[in-house]
Amino acid sequence: MPMFVDRVVLHVAGGSGGHGCTSVHREKFKPLGGPDGGNGGRGGSVRLVVDASTTTLLEYHHAPHRVAANGRPGMGSHRHGAAGEDLVLRVPPGTVVKDAADGSLLADLVHVGTDVELAPGGAGGLGNAALATTRRKAPGFALLGEPGWSGDVVLELKSLADVALVGFPSAGKSSLVGALSAAKPKIADYPFTTLVPNLGVVVAGDERFVVADVPGLVEGASEGKGLGLQFLRHVERTAAIVHVLDCATLEPGRDPLSDLETIEAELARYAVDLTATGEPGLPLEERPVLVVLNKVDVPEARELADFVRPELEARGHEVLEVSAASREGLRELSFAMAALVRRARAAVPEPEAPRVVLRPRAVDETGFTVTREEAEDATGGVRFRVLGSKPERWVRQTDFSNDEAVGYLADRLAKLGVEEELFAKGAVAGSEVVIGDDRSARGAVVFDWDPTLVGGAELLGGRRGEDPRLQDDDRPTRGERRRLQEERKAARAATQAELEAERLADRRAERAERGDG
Repeated sequence: MPMFVDRVVLHVAGGSGGHGCTSVHREKFKPLGGPDGGNGGRGGSVRLVVDASTTTLLEYHHAPHRVAANGRPGMGSHRHGAAGEDLVLRVPPGTVVKDAADGSLLADLVHVGTDVELAPGGAGGLGNAALATTRRKAPGFALLGEPGWSGDVVLELKSLADVALVGFPSAGKSSLVGALSAAKPKIADYPFTTLVPNLGVVVAGDERFVVADVPGLVEGASEGKGLGLQFLRHVERTAAIVHVLDCATLEPGRDPLSDLETIEAELARYAVDLTATGEPGLPLEERPVLVVLNKVDVPEARELADFVRPELEARGHEVLEVSAASREGLRELSFAMAALVRRARAAVPEPEAPRVVLRPRAVDETGFTVTREEAEDATGGVRFRVLGSKPERWVRQTDFSNDEAVGYLADRLAKLGVEEELFAKGAVAGSEVVIGDDRSARGAVVFDWDPTLVGGAELLGGRRGEDPRLQDDDRPTRGERRRLQEERKAARAATQAELEAERLADRRAERAERGDG
């Protein structure tokens, strides 16, 4: 089972918002209590927090799927749903967050305590009490909660060290870290003893810096041979590189000069990830270098060190002879590394204060787009796609099983100007309209368009510059109203006279039948 993990793929999802409630207040002797449905709670978010006590990503290697809590739905009596609890994931300092799809940088977590929202939760839906207006006094619907953001991200751990010790396996890097600092790395007499980067704090005079023991590199490490790619990323943040050369190796075909050339070639071929915002960010071959000839306590190793030192100095390297076993040359090594760190820190420019740039929305910006799409098949059909944050969010909040909710959505789209834009693009009643992106995780909604308004006088069939609605004046004048009233009175009097005449005729007929004369 791996005990150190520095790269994981994390599947995260924010919590969904709670649905709004549709409720009507019911109380004795109050038949018209009004709507009292509460709003749904917001879904919880997935957050990353930098924790100094966390040193590995092992926890997320075993449990890569993380989902925040959902918001609770609203209830009657104006009771809002509770918000979902945020899910806090603790990561070590130096963690880089990337998008798993395109590898773009999302966050570079360096400082302890940094809090980043990775997957925001969805907003809760409004209840029918919040949707009530003077014109819509008792809504029979509520809005649905939105789903939270979901996706895959990559977490990469890059050690935060000032100096990196690099070299072949068993070159004595861990022994040097243990001798220079209070770190207690695992040390044994076989290759690849170190499987995780060891960090040690070194104090040299007034300078305090961190030294990292990068596990042994071999030829082809930049191409993934051995564990090269896994550990070369831990060199990216260092300000200086110290080459530890084994002068007491017994392997055939190896010597300090060939070892140095091999490691330098691997560092030069390694592509530094320049998307990370951490310093220094330079290619590895351009960083300050210090060469250390190790294990000079062995007589044969000292002779070899004395032999190769002039050649290394002729190449322009600063060379030191040390021994972790006898502690020879360790003080000089610590001060030499401190000088490199001091120069590197002095070369870093002072961070500029962030500037706040306000970009107001343009007056003609609608917040949505309508595009006309021709069918690629032989049907030759045409569809119109609506994209925009507001229309797409409104569609997700709509309960399409409720006709009143669908009508409310149509009113919102018409007020936003979607229907006018559809008219301008050539849409007619019955045209296929798509709201949303088919490729997105949330999908799209397809429907046959039924326009609810007429956008302009040019659609009324009149000549240019004329509006038939302004030419129809059916309002009667005062004289016409008086004449109509007189006509109604005359018609009423004629009707009454006719009824009276019929009654008199009926009475005469009855008397004649009785013989009353």
